[in-house]
Amino acid sequence: MKKIALTGIKPTGTLHIGNYVGAIKPALELSKDYDARYFIADYHALNTVRDPRELAANIRHVAAGWLAAGLDPERVIFYRQSAVPETFELSTMLMAFTAKGLMNRAHAYKAAAQENRNRGNDPDAGINMGLFTYPVLMAADILLFDSDVVPVGSDQAQHIEMAQDIARSVNFTYTAKTLKVPNALVRSEAAVVPGLDGRKMSKSYGNTIPLFAPEKELRALVMRIVTNSQPVSEPKEPETSQIYQLYRLFAAPEERDDLARRYLAGGMGWGDAKEELFHVMRRELSPLRERFEAVISDPNHVDDLLARGAAKARVIAKETLRRLRHAVGITAGGGGT
Repeated sequence: MKKIALTGIKPTGTLHIGNYVGAIKPALELSKDYDARYFIADYHALNTVRDPRELAANIRHVAAGWLAAGLDPERVIFYRQSAVPETFELSTMLMAFTAKGLMNRAHAYKAAAQENRNRGNDPDAGINMGLFTYPVLMAADILLFDSDVVPVGSDQAQHIEMAQDIARSVNFTYTAKTLKVPNALVRSEAAVVPGLDGRKMSKSYGNTIPLFAPEKELRALVMRIVTNSQPVSEPKEPETSQIYQLYRLFAAPEERDDLARRYLAGGMGWGDAKEELFHVMRRELSPLRERFEAVISDPNHVDDLLARGAAKARVIAKETLRRLRHAVGITAGGGGT
């Protein structure tokens, strides 16, 4: 029996190449060896997206993006988080086994609280419970489907560690393996995808390259990548160049080696390096964009695929809830175990 891999992505905006390289592409590769489940984390998006039309459009955009990238809904389970209500029952139950101190240590909450302090505000100003309890809902997403592995970037490994802690708390309390303890699967070479300014590519930094950008826009964005002032004649270190870091994600091994040699030999300007990057990105992304445009043109079909995936997901989810309800003493008849 194959092990289970689960991946989700928030529909908080336009997909960018960081999503593709860091999450979508490696998750789809895992489907060759794992029983794969993919979900669109629309409830997580409520923390930041409050326009209903925008959220609905984002959900379809993300779904079409996965399909364009090669997801086969006949071979895997593909669903919207909000279409599996068992997720939210499990999340409520997990709250009883989650220490508040654990939530206090969550990176997203700590960062938001520190930003408030830096501005002289109350640490919790503007922080809602959705953000504070985000790791619990994420744990429910993972534990509901008996996930063995969850592919994440190194900056998100903490979420998996918290899911492990919560699952172990439940299992220890009832002296049984009620919930499967998951593991993080960190793809180190793509854990952090650099953005236009060299920082991690993120919508919050405004430094992204949209995954389905038209060719002209793609080239313009690549040419905007920030570089240093090294002259053309000076040798350059590939490993410290965000252009090279992006290039290696799209290029073949021999192409990576060749560009690295050209960097180290000198005589290559940043403009030439950006042209090389644009070439390999265009080669991979142009077919994706064409498939995406075809899929997104039929939103009813996208919705139908997600609904069918949710029906399959709920069969598994109900069994996990039945198991946990039995363990804690909440049975259909109201009696104990």
